[in-house]
Amino acid sequence: MITELSQRDFQLLAALETRALSGVSIALLREALVADTACVLGDWQESQLTGYALLARLPFDAELQAIGVLPEQRGHGIGGQLLKAVFAVAARWQSERVLLEVRESNAAAIRLYQGAGFQQDGYRRDYYPAAEGAAGRESALLMSRSAQD
Repeated sequence: MITELSQRDFQLLAALETRALSGVSIALLREALVADTACVLGDWQESQLTGYALLARLPFDAELQAIGVLPEQRGHGIGGQLLKAVFAVAARWQSERVLLEVRESNAAAIRLYQGAGFQQDGYRRDYYPAAEGAAGRESALLMSRSAQD
């Protein structure tokens, strides 16, 4: 079941992010839970928070700022279900597009996004700091899709 998370879910969300390692700071998650320009969606399996998506409302678009799923739950369709909920929120906001950026090396996420209709429409060279244990910086793919599809 997917629900919109609130402040009361913060501890569970922070614990999930610590394991999911989506790259979002705990401070940003805390702020997003109370901001009127953000929505944090959570996927629940029974009483366990197994995944989340953070969507920010922009003037004409919505930006998927993070999506995180517990490592042991990956590959079970949670990311796809969260994306469907993200699109519903973006449509409710009357956003034109949903935007995101993703590490060039994150093949699983790129497959998920392409499967949901995202197209690459930009590239940021050396955008991210090196991943844990890697040298140098990493580029980002910029992707988008219509919020109304």
